[in-house]
Amino acid sequence: MAVRKTIYFFFVPGLLLYAIFFLYPTLSGFYNSFTDWDGMSDTSGFVGLDNYKTVADSIIFKKAIGNNLRFMLSVVVVQTLVSLIVALLLTKNKKTTVALRALYFFPTILSSAAVGFIAAYVYDPNLGLLNELLRMLGLSALANNWLGNPSLAIYSIAAIQAWAHIGQMAILFIAGLHAIPEELYEAAKLDGGGKWAIFRRITWPLLAPAATIVVAYTTIQSFKAFDLIFVTTRGGPNYATEILSTYIYSAAFQNYKFGQASAASIYFLFIIAFITFLQFRALRANRVSY
Repeated sequence: MAVRKTIYFFFVPGLLLYAIFFLYPTLSGFYNSFTDWDGMSDTSGFVGLDNYKTVADSIIFKKAIGNNLRFMLSVVVVQTLVSLIVALLLTKNKKTTVALRALYFFPTILSSAAVGFIAAYVYDPNLGLLNELLRMLGLSALANNWLGNPSLAIYSIAAIQAWAHIGQMAILFIAGLHAIPEELYEAAKLDGGGKWAIFRRITWPLLAPAATIVVAYTTIQSFKAFDLIFVTTRGGPNYATEILSTYIYSAAFQNYKFGQASAASIYFLFIIAFITFLQFRALRANRVSY
């Protein structure tokens, strides 16, 4: 009995914090999505599904979904591939492993706001490091207004987002590589397997759990990438970098339409859940065991 009371003593505070900071805001947001609350008034009116219809018909909301998908796909592809390559290189090059791991992991400790300021400095069309580097290499024709060009802005920010978390994802892949039994590689080499065949038939299939975590985590993080875009472009130019999180922020705190912002948040929740479900199904289908 005493043991059970002790368990409750540690369990209840966590449950209260979860209820206050997650459960209540979620339920409150769900309720507000059916009202015309402006975020300031003491009262609000019930409007049914009007907010969901208004948000679904919004051209900016549709554009934000498209931008979010482009941003997510760019970050997931670049971040997964580069972090996997970095993990493979760091696992093989053991002499400089510690120093290189620290170097690649360094951007992870920076806040997204700091990363955003670095991106704004690197992408500056006149004094930015990227354009200066291109001019030094004789590639002035490639110099561009990376954050001001509507066709490039979302991909420029995606590159920074991927860079900031490559080290973190590489650590997950490194852990997965260390979990693969060395005997499998030795047996494959004895059978005459080449490097690509060994990677395709042993390394990648057994990295499926790590890859699942990396892809799912990257997807969720790229959908939630509010502060990086807010610091660099604030959704511009001409909504070219407007994503769901900045759309919700604008609806709630700039246009004072909390009901519509809450409805957009519910759409946001279901989109993330659906994409994550598809990813887990696809990656689990390719998982093998030995």
